[in-house]
Amino acid sequence: MGSALRLLLLTMSTVIFVGIWLSGYDQVHWLLYAPASFMLFAAITGICPGLIIWSKLGFS
Repeated sequence: MGSALRLLLLTMSTVIFVGIWLSGYDQVHWLLYAPASFMLFAAITGICPGLIIWSKLGFS
């Protein structure tokens, strides 16, 4: 995974987490944390869980 893609994932997850923070943690549905957490994980480690799941389902 290239550094530009990792920075993009980090930026997108940061924007989502700032939106959660501004809305209030108790006002936001728990499902909104999943994509932000996956993007943060992918940005830090370089392993994208969504890409792994979609490739196992037959999409390439």
